[in-house]
Amino acid sequence: MDDDDGFREFVEVRYADLLRTAYLLTGTRDAAQDLLHGALLKAMRRWRRLDEPVAYVRKILVNERTSRWRRIGSRELLTATVPDRARPDTTEAVVVRDELMTALQKLPARMRAVLVLRYWEDQSEADTAALLNCSVGTVKSQAARGLTRLREVLASEEGSAGVRPASSVPVVPPTPPLPPQNMIVGGNA
Repeated sequence: MDDDDGFREFVEVRYADLLRTAYLLTGTRDAAQDLLHGALLKAMRRWRRLDEPVAYVRKILVNERTSRWRRIGSRELLTATVPDRARPDTTEAVVVRDELMTALQKLPARMRAVLVLRYWEDQSEADTAALLNCSVGTVKSQAARGLTRLREVLASEEGSAGVRPASSVPVVPPTPPLPPQNMIVGGNA
């Protein structure tokens, strides 16, 4: 069945990037995988009519994450067991990324989406505005407020933990963490 017109190749090439975006929007690997798989299913239905498939899938990711946030709110999910973590890494970069991811999850969904698209996905203000269906001015203000909020959250967490001064914490790490790549893409097991 070779009538996918490049969809399978698109998924193989762009999956890791899109999964990273979904992970940054949701904060957990499982939620990111669910979000991305749903987005890819929606994109597959319209695949032959898409001019910009990456932008289309990113827009689906943001819209679906926003819809889920509105449905379930921003409640914490409590579990009986602590989720497994990857093997510990003591490098400073990992610590900074973890602090940043924690702080990022404390932001409202729309503000987080602006920061993820602008600074992790390196989208222009115009592209971000188009993906979020808002004005460029809104993207600028949300980005500025989001960065200020991130700095405040990071500074307050450091003040209570006494780790290091806020000025030494970079706002955006050079590379965000990637979820493990142990998933089967496609349908062939």
